[in-house]
Amino acid sequence: MIDATVTFIRENLKELIDSTSKQISEVNDKVKSLSDDLDFFKDFLQDATKKPIEDPAMEALVKQIRNAVYEAEDIVDEYVIEAAQYKSSSMFKKTKHPLDHPTKLLNLAQKIKPMKAIVNEIIKKKKSDDVARLDGGGSKPGKITKAPIVQEELVVGIEDEAATVINLLTRESEELAIVSIVGVPGLGKTTLAKMVFRDPKIEFEFYNRIWVYVSQDYNRKEVFLTILDQITKVTDEIRNMTEENLAQKLLGSLEEEKYLIVMDDVRTQNDWNHLRVAFPKNKKKSRILLTSCDKNMGKDADCKVERHDLRFLNIDESWVLLQRKALGLEECPEDLVERGKNIAAECGGLPLKIVMIGEILLEKGTERSHWEDVSKNVKEYIFEMDLGKKMDNFIAWSFNHLPYHLRACFIYFGMLPEDYRISVRKLIRLWVAEGFIQQKGELNLEGIAEDYLVDLVNRNLVMVEKWRSNGKIKTCYVRDMIHVFCKNKAVEENFYHEIKRSDQITDSSSKDDSKIYRGLSIPPHFLSTISPEKFGSHVRSLLCFPNGEIPSTLANISSIPKTFKLLRVLEGEPISFSRFPTDLALLVNLRYLVLSVQFKILPKYITNLWNMQTLIVNTSSNALEIKGDIFKMVRLRHLETNAPTSFSDPISKKRNNEEGSLISLRTLSTISPETCSEVAFDRAPNLSKLGIRGQLSKLFEVKGGSSLFDNVKKLNFLENLKLFNDVVDMQDSKGKTVSPPDKFPPNLKKLTLYGTQLDWNYMSTLGMLENLEILKLKENAFKGNSWEPKDGGFPALKILHIGKTDLTNWVASSSHFPSLKSLHLQHCTYLNAVPLGLADIATLQTIELYMTNEAAATSAKKIQDQKNEYRQANEGKGIKVSIYPPDHDK
Repeated sequence: MIDATVTFIRENLKELIDSTSKQISEVNDKVKSLSDDLDFFKDFLQDATKKPIEDPAMEALVKQIRNAVYEAEDIVDEYVIEAAQYKSSSMFKKTKHPLDHPTKLLNLAQKIKPMKAIVNEIIKKKKSDDVARLDGGGSKPGKITKAPIVQEELVVGIEDEAATVINLLTRESEELAIVSIVGVPGLGKTTLAKMVFRDPKIEFEFYNRIWVYVSQDYNRKEVFLTILDQITKVTDEIRNMTEENLAQKLLGSLEEEKYLIVMDDVRTQNDWNHLRVAFPKNKKKSRILLTSCDKNMGKDADCKVERHDLRFLNIDESWVLLQRKALGLEECPEDLVERGKNIAAECGGLPLKIVMIGEILLEKGTERSHWEDVSKNVKEYIFEMDLGKKMDNFIAWSFNHLPYHLRACFIYFGMLPEDYRISVRKLIRLWVAEGFIQQKGELNLEGIAEDYLVDLVNRNLVMVEKWRSNGKIKTCYVRDMIHVFCKNKAVEENFYHEIKRSDQITDSSSKDDSKIYRGLSIPPHFLSTISPEKFGSHVRSLLCFPNGEIPSTLANISSIPKTFKLLRVLEGEPISFSRFPTDLALLVNLRYLVLSVQFKILPKYITNLWNMQTLIVNTSSNALEIKGDIFKMVRLRHLETNAPTSFSDPISKKRNNEEGSLISLRTLSTISPETCSEVAFDRAPNLSKLGIRGQLSKLFEVKGGSSLFDNVKKLNFLENLKLFNDVVDMQDSKGKTVSPPDKFPPNLKKLTLYGTQLDWNYMSTLGMLENLEILKLKENAFKGNSWEPKDGGFPALKILHIGKTDLTNWVASSSHFPSLKSLHLQHCTYLNAVPLGLADIATLQTIELYMTNEAAATSAKKIQDQKNEYRQANEGKGIKVSIYPPDHDK
């Protein structure tokens, strides 16, 4: 978190000095010296918080530093606002009140003096602490145990998983191979590994089977001794060997043997790197089986690595396991079945939770009232038991071993509502706006943030709910115990505060430290009762998330700028504004803004928000006009609206080549066809996503030898294009596209067409797009009853979606879609068959039919049968076919 804070301070200091150096000349030196001290703050906190802080004095010092950085941030941000207000004021006010020097500005300058004293005191303190810390001892050796006993009743739903792992371990390869079983704590990784370890087939294949448990504070020497103890007699001479000599001894002992070593609970890739040097890469079909929470475990090994992701139990399996633990061999009484299934469902498919709750039920007996009590308080019981402690220890350990740049991103999940599934697109934009993502090389900020998220997923700290058709994460969430940890950590670091009750807003006697938090999550209907005295001006993020209720309607939000004048993030989607809140333009530090509105014009002063990165406006109107000059919002990265949007053409503005260019703009969606001018796109050359909605005939119409779409074709970085033909009467000739383009942007990867009513012959033009991977044709994008693609087209197409259409006859094969992986057909009610030639496409994995017809469903099943026959004969991949409604699935 401090990284982001320091970054913002330095940015604002630079902005302040550059824009107001003459007006604040007497405090310039103080401002610059503050900047020089910030890197020390950041470096010290990164170093001090790498491990849990046990020394109360050190903990107090870290808190002091954090508060000092936050205070510096407040001071600098207030400077920026003062300067912005001064810059926009009239000449009369500037003359009469030159930056309010006698009052506000000089008062702020005085606050910098004690900051310097704090910095100097911390430096002295750190130096003395560093000397003391050099005298500290090493970590104690961890305890290494052999394979734990696994109760047979715990083996539910993993028989198929065991068969998969056994198959991976017994493949014919002569080379050493590594298999990793990966999953969250309590999912049954050890249970599965033990089941595999004791399987007769494994016992037959591997005479030398070794089990070693690697604790979180393992001792490398003890690990080697534990392994040696299972293959030879360990003498005192061996026990007295160094780690390096033990590793060599182990290498020699295993060199000529075929072995299976199970290493249970390896925490980090670094741990594995330290241990793997002792295992010979002989050609004896040897195997190493790892269990870990880290999906990247073993990845850097210079031998084959196979990963098996252990799944959660489904509802039926959870209920079976709960019955085994709570009732043994007895049958569940009928009056407890419903409550028992509810309890099983509350455990979220995590076997360890189910077992521990089962133990509670076993103690309480089969009284209906006892099961009702447990059913209502599953989470409370779990947290009171050892599982809560075990999970907390794991999460705390995982957090302390996170790279520093991931910590704030991870804790941020605590700001979301419990069990909230967040769009990755939204999450990444919030991270960027909060300052968690720093530029690295040529990668854009969103790409870096996506890598961070994947890292957290691989560590099993964040769960994926849905995947995009291109294989990227669409929505994600954190499980309940991780959410609690993130919330507690956020409160501990003054990072976030959640408002759930009205008395938390109005009760001035409340003992919480609301005034020091940097972020608030609050129900939208509480906004009108916010108290400035209660929360102060420290809040930088204000998040209001939809909760299923009717959106709150506010005429304005004047209380927000007054109370939270330093806001950077305002997530206001559940709030419906009847008019644009004028005071909102005072929040010049805003970087992220989401609004739901009931009007169709954004006023000129929207451009006062010159720090804006993400602006999302959802309007109830059928069109939106931005009166302000968005090309002054030079930090804008994403502009999204749900209605066709127009804005001022910059051609009338006198600018040089540097002024008014949105070089950071990546997303522009959705704009009207008339807005697609040459100058507009010249000022936004780096667009990667563009949505155009309206009467598309105006976009394609050729006038004076060119069309507006010619301007779109020049966008060399555009990867995602959506064209929405928005007309009331689809039968009206004006609604049909005129002279569709013969070319598209060269690097287009995804194309979505809606209501364009093109002829199927035009698909040959789209087939020439060499980089196109995803093609979505929605709501009569194409018209006509026959389509036969040309050979050699769509070389990179992986996803094809065809929505409502009158298509009847379709011919296709591998020569038309050589790379196709997934086909989606919706409301294709006239289609007489899915082309059987698609069965020849080696890459095809899924076919999904929604509301088509029985004939199409029958042909899709034939394709599946052909693919499966080929797979059995040639060990290729099969295909999954999904059909809705299910009565078409014959």
